Amino acid sequence: MDEFDILPRCHHWIVHDHLASYFTYQDCLHALCNEHHLRELKFLYEEHHQAWAQELSTFLLEAKQRVERKGVLQERAFKKILARYHAILAKGRRRHPGRPGRGAQSKAANLLDRLEAHDWSVLAFLVHPEVPFTNNQGERDIRMEKVRQKISGCFRTLHGARVFARIRSYISTCRKQGRNILDELENAVRRMPFIPRVAARGP
Repeated sequence: MDEFDILPRCHHWIVHDHLASYFTYQDCLHALCNEHHLRELKFLYEEHHQAWAQELSTFLLEAKQRVERKGVLQERAFKKILARYHAILAKGRRRHPGRPGRGAQSKAANLLDRLEAHDWSVLAFLVHPEVPFTNNQGERDIRMEKVRQKISGCFRTLHGARVFARIRSYISTCRKQGRNILDELENAVRRMPFIPRVAARGP
């Protein structure tokens, strides 16, 4: 994680799962991927019949839809949402009080611990327009690398890996910028590569 030299210099939002290593980067602003939460909650509801898990899933999806329709929340509205969030967690906590210092806990108790400890990171998408609901975009961006790894097992040289990453990065950028990928690949071969737009920075 240090080798890429991105997270050590990051002073903006990063959206990730609950891997503890991410939280060692103190200069970042941390938001948590709610798609991961939805998968865990679905498992708890379908396999263990946890009603609170279904309620929390519905709450998160409704909150996402609300932001998409009306934009982020003001402080007063957010406090009401936060109170409802903790009320749902309290229902789960009554069933899973936790066992600090007493060995392994259930998956539900572990999830409740994380959701309680990082409530602001779970709900950051409600108050910060630049924070997405999930980190699915990041996962989609590296999916082809994982497919390539599954097919070939590895890259034979570091140079080959870098060339592959450069090509995939170029294609991904073209797609996000709404460019025709085939046309832009042809332009790149003709030594006229597409240069992406960069958002203007404030003072």
